[in-house]
Amino acid sequence: MITPIAIVVTVLNFLAIIAMIFIERKKPEIIISWLLLFSLFPILGFVFYVLIGSGLSVKTKKMLRRKKFYNDNYVNYYHQLINNERDIKNQKAYELVKYNMLAAASVPTFGNSVKIFTNGYDKIDALVQDIQNAKHSINIEYYIIGDDAIGRRVMDALIQKAKQGVAVNLIYDSVGSLKTKRKFFRPLKAAGGHVKEFFPPLFYIRLINLKMNYRNHRKIVVIDGKIGYVGGINIRADHCGENPCLSPWQDTHIRVEGQAVYTLQNEFLNFWQFCNKENIETNKYIELGYFPDIGKVGETAIQTITSGPDETKHEIKQNMLKIFQVAKEEVIIETPYFVPDEIFMNSIKMAIQSGVKFKLIIPGKPDKKFVYHATLSFAKEFVDMGGELYIFNGFMHAKTLTVDDFALTIGTANADNRSFSLNFEINAVLYDAALNKEYRTHLEEVMKCSKKVDAEYFKQKSWWVKFKQLFFRLFAPLF
Repeated sequence: MITPIAIVVTVLNFLAIIAMIFIERKKPEIIISWLLLFSLFPILGFVFYVLIGSGLSVKTKKMLRRKKFYNDNYVNYYHQLINNERDIKNQKAYELVKYNMLAAASVPTFGNSVKIFTNGYDKIDALVQDIQNAKHSINIEYYIIGDDAIGRRVMDALIQKAKQGVAVNLIYDSVGSLKTKRKFFRPLKAAGGHVKEFFPPLFYIRLINLKMNYRNHRKIVVIDGKIGYVGGINIRADHCGENPCLSPWQDTHIRVEGQAVYTLQNEFLNFWQFCNKENIETNKYIELGYFPDIGKVGETAIQTITSGPDETKHEIKQNMLKIFQVAKEEVIIETPYFVPDEIFMNSIKMAIQSGVKFKLIIPGKPDKKFVYHATLSFAKEFVDMGGELYIFNGFMHAKTLTVDDFALTIGTANADNRSFSLNFEINAVLYDAALNKEYRTHLEEVMKCSKKVDAEYFKQKSWWVKFKQLFFRLFAPLF
């Protein structure tokens, strides 16, 4: 017997599908995944859709796009600041730089100095030291800021600088920092700092957040407009390897000095304006000292690539696909979640068939088991294509991509659909042969601590494990 509740749920699910097709214009594979979820779990599926499936509202998208006017103004000013050194000798690098300029509006910066961190404690030590030395401003934007020993250490440093009169502006993501109570940030506000919660929930009740599917996954710090940080390491103890269930923890972050810091500052201020519902002219920020003159301090060229659900270009994903096209020798990918779409997988396959060697490093200890099952399914396909798969003896949280001997990307974006289309992300593309060689040496050590597996590894899995991998892969577009 069909009950009134069943009829109502069926109608609501039907209307949700109509909205996906004609209003939100989701991809067919995403719609199919929702159809499957609605069929298997009608009521629960609709609840999930309301919480995590519906797109950003028109109002929210308009508010986010206001930053683009500021961005355009900034680019005009920025062209007056950067060095005229634009002689990119490597043809593959030139092709990638040009593509990112045209497709992602990413202006290249030259003469930067970069330090790579592969240990959470080292990164936190350096960050706290730079915060303590700040004289003008500290802009900090993080997906996760934890209320633990690591989080309190950074917060204490921020509070001290705020008391000294340094401008401290902080953005944290509502979902990423769900376990951190708002009272954790009150001492910073009391000291004169400014704190904003990105996409705060309805009535400020954490569990009622209709935008929880769209997360600010970025990790940006800009100090005095001269020092910048970006990468995968959040401000929480487990990112320093303190969770025994996920230890050893592998991650990567960079500290930047040079004109690339302008781009990090720009991206922070874009979101700061959104959170404050402001529209401040670029000249005002310049007058306030957020963009000081910076000369050449190193040899690294950098482009910053951002993407988010407010856009449909998927700039970070497209940057990776372009890298696959220009690669001639070898591409190495580090990612905690490998859940890409068909286009991404086909691009890898074409590159491998063109003679490019591909290596993929994923975790051996997962933090999200349902995503990990889907990851292993795609990893099997990767191996079947001819790629080399390495399963790290711990949790792999680094988000890097190394191409040949001329470039590498380090940032916040995983190789999955969530990072490509649902999260706000930021990656730095580093053009530096010496830096590339340095990081490849590190990757060799990581692979020594990993298990290299082949097709036989997947064949030996039980039928139940194989079933879970294929089942959760069906919902990959929703992860």
